[in-house]
Amino acid sequence: MTSRSALPSVDRVLRDPGTGDLVSRFGRSATTGAVREVLADLRAMPVSTEVEIAGIVGRVRTRLDQAARPSIGPVFNLTGTVLHTNLGRASLPAVAVEAMREAASGPVTLEMDLDRGARGDRDTHVAGLLQQFTGAEAATVVNNNAAAVLLVLNTLALRREVVVARSELVEIGGSFRMPDICARAGGRLREVGTTNRVHRRDYEEAIGPKTGLVLKAHRSNFAIVGFTSEVAERDLARLCRDRGVPLVVDLGSGALVGLERWSLPHEPTAAESIAAGACLVTFSGDKLLGGPQAGLIVGRADLIERVRRNPLKRALRLDKVTLAGLAAVLRLYRDPDRLPDRLPTLGQLTRPVADIRAAAERLQPPVASAVGGAATVSVVACESQIGSGAQPTSTLPSAGLAVVPVVEKRRAGAELERLSAAFRALPIPVLGRIQDGAFLLDLRCLDDEDRFVAQLGEMTIRER
Repeated sequence: MTSRSALPSVDRVLRDPGTGDLVSRFGRSATTGAVREVLADLRAMPVSTEVEIAGIVGRVRTRLDQAARPSIGPVFNLTGTVLHTNLGRASLPAVAVEAMREAASGPVTLEMDLDRGARGDRDTHVAGLLQQFTGAEAATVVNNNAAAVLLVLNTLALRREVVVARSELVEIGGSFRMPDICARAGGRLREVGTTNRVHRRDYEEAIGPKTGLVLKAHRSNFAIVGFTSEVAERDLARLCRDRGVPLVVDLGSGALVGLERWSLPHEPTAAESIAAGACLVTFSGDKLLGGPQAGLIVGRADLIERVRRNPLKRALRLDKVTLAGLAAVLRLYRDPDRLPDRLPTLGQLTRPVADIRAAAERLQPPVASAVGGAATVSVVACESQIGSGAQPTSTLPSAGLAVVPVVEKRRAGAELERLSAAFRALPIPVLGRIQDGAFLLDLRCLDDEDRFVAQLGEMTIRER
């Protein structure tokens, strides 16, 4: 243990010229607190000689720099999952970023009707666009799709039954479970069918005086194949209409336009559900739509009005910054032919394999130089996925770099983790995936090669 006499006082460290620079940068309160913490740490450490004050100031500087560094920062997403929930899902287009910056920087017309000079409604900034693109009578928005489902269930099925197929009681990332959301909303689940099959008669027998709504949920992150059956939305909508109960469709990461026009796998759209007869449809704004995090609710005007009158709506509403970004993204859909050029998510999903492979060939030499003799680096074909619950069984052909450690097989696992850690430790962390004995960098989402290469010189692979 270092004796108290071997260390300078807090006041002595604060009088040092180097500490003075820190006070100018970080403020006296933060700097004083850091000095106290560093001295306390040193007292608890066994040292054989007196600690130089310059060393103490250096430790204080490091501590203050770490405390000032934002915990949310940019990364290179080379995982192969385009819409990666842990990495923030959709990257926003420049027009949305600028709209959000402008909204954040001062007063805006969030709830102001300039024509009447009176209070307006924040939903009007996006409701018309959503109606136009989905064919719905009305629309409203909340802060994410889980909130949209919660709000709809609480509005239409409080202390009533929610009829849902057993095969659609989904759990997605973060342990989000449909049964839990239903319970919190105050509804009671009425499961119908079996794990793999549900028939019209199952719904017919379940719908009764206690039914609040029938829910059809998109199976995010999994698929059921083999001996299966389900009731088409149009048929289910007809049954619900005959029985006088609303059909609610939760699309999760539902697309706003058909993806087949860009040779991508089909993903159900809100417009399709509305055309099939769904009374309300919920879906996300930050997944395939390509916008900021939001939950979108479209459908019958009378039901949307009930949802909007629910006191929970205010608790779940969007702030001005998110609303500005969402509106900017929705406006891009007026010109769907140019969406891949304007919407980063769609641009990444439609990026030609030849372009990705060419990038891999350009980047192979600098990456190989950065890892040195610790690994070999080769250009490989690989498969990307959309992510966020969209098309869980479909992949997109891609290309990348396979970084394979030069080590005997029994130690390969530890070496792969060491390589992965080295890439994560770069100034802009690089995130790949470990697959088939390699640390794989899928280059589909790499949009700044120069910035990626510029930091490779700082690669340090820690010693074993």
